[in-house]
Amino acid sequence: MCQQHSGNAESPSSELSSKNDSGTPLEPFPWDVGVFDAHCHPTDTMASIESIPNMKARVLTVMSTRSQDQELVSDIASRHGLQEDKDITIPSDPLSENRLIPCFGWHPWFSYQLYDDLSPKPTYDGTSSGKISHYDEVLAPSPSSKDVSFSEGLPDPRPLSEFLRETRSLLEKHPLALVGEVGLDKAFRLPQNWTSTYETQRDDGLTPGGREGRQLSLHRVRMPHQATVLQAQLRLAGEMGRAVSVHGVQAHGIVYDTISQLWKGHEKKVTSRKEQKQIAKGAENFSSSSEDESEDESYVGSSTGKKPKKLSPKPYPPRICLHSFSGQAESVKPYLHPSLPAKIFFSFSIVINWGTGGGDKTEEVIRALPDDRILAESDLHTAGEQMDQYLEEVHRKICEIKGWELRNGVEQLSRNYREFIFG
Repeated sequence: MCQQHSGNAESPSSELSSKNDSGTPLEPFPWDVGVFDAHCHPTDTMASIESIPNMKARVLTVMSTRSQDQELVSDIASRHGLQEDKDITIPSDPLSENRLIPCFGWHPWFSYQLYDDLSPKPTYDGTSSGKISHYDEVLAPSPSSKDVSFSEGLPDPRPLSEFLRETRSLLEKHPLALVGEVGLDKAFRLPQNWTSTYETQRDDGLTPGGREGRQLSLHRVRMPHQATVLQAQLRLAGEMGRAVSVHGVQAHGIVYDTISQLWKGHEKKVTSRKEQKQIAKGAENFSSSSEDESEDESYVGSSTGKKPKKLSPKPYPPRICLHSFSGQAESVKPYLHPSLPAKIFFSFSIVINWGTGGGDKTEEVIRALPDDRILAESDLHTAGEQMDQYLEEVHRKICEIKGWELRNGVEQLSRNYREFIFG
C-alpha cells in the first residue's frame, strides 16, 4: 500500500495461519504455479528491495506515483526487471533476480503538483504569485481563502508536458513497462506542510514525498484537474500500447466517464442475435464481434505470455486494471460491455478490500466478475516475506469466493496476469 494508506488500514497478522476458520489445516499453497502481484509499492521502502530475489512471488508489478520514485522504479527494474518474455513463462528459478515489471505514472494524490502547460490558459506562469494562483485553481477550498502560507509551502508546479516526456523516455527504456499508478480520488486530502515538529518525526527508511504521519489539511484536488492529468497519461499509454493500473476512490462513475471519453468513436460493433443468424446463413465460421478480441488486429495479443506486440497508436490503453477495486457489483457492468475496445481487469488486495471494512461488497464484485478478469495484488509498500503473505492470503480468498480449487484458481489468476501484461 502507498504510504498514505498505512495509517488507515489494518495489516494482516505477521504470519498467515496454517488453518482455516474451522480449524482444518490449509492446503499447501502452490507457489510453483507462478504467483504475480499486480500492484505494489516496494520503492516506498528501499531497504526492502534486496529481499525481492528471495521472495516466493514470481513477479511484482511495481508502481511509481510521484517525482521522488520514478527513477527509483527505473533503477530497480534495471537490476531486477524481467528482460524478456520467457522470464514470466518458465518455472521460477530460486536464484533469478528478474522479478519485476516497472510502471511509470503520476498518482492523483500528487496531481496538484502538475499544471497543464498545453492549456490555452495555463494555471501557472513561473512566478510566486502564479504558484498561489495555480493552487487556488486546482485545490478546494482555495488555500488563499484559508491560509496563503499553505500554497507557499507546496512545491513549485511542474509542467505536465515535461512529465509526459520523461515518462515516454522511461517507457522506451523499459519495453515491458506499464503506465501506473494513475487515477482519480475524491476522498484524498493533502497533508499539512512540513514543520520542525514533523521533521523530527520523519522516518528515514521511507522514500520522501508521502504523508509520513502528517495530519491532513482541508484541501482536496479538484476533479477536473485530476481528470486532465489522468487522461494525458491514458493517451500516452494508448499511443505506446501499454497497459495501465488505475486508482479510483469514491469516484467510480467519474473514472468510467473519464476513461470512456477516450474510446468514444472506437467502440466495437456488437452484432445482435438476429444479425448473427442472418449472416450465418451466408457465411461459414462466423463469430460475432462480441467474441472477437478486436476489430483491429494490431490490438490482438498472445495469451501465452509473449512479449506485447507492436500496437498501432490509439487514444486509449489496450488493457486497464482497476486496482483494489472498491465499487459496487453493479458498477462493473459498463466495463464488461462487449463494445468496449479495451480489456478491463479488476484486482483486489487484503489491505484495502478487506482491511477497511468492505469485504462483503468486494466478495459480491468478485462473484459477479468473469473468471478471466480478476487479478491479485498486495498494494504493499515493502517487499519481502510480508508481501508474500498478503499475496497468499488474497489468492486463497479469491479462490474461496469463486469456488475454485486452489491450484486451479492460482493457475487462472496467473493466466489473467499474463493476459493483462502481454495481451
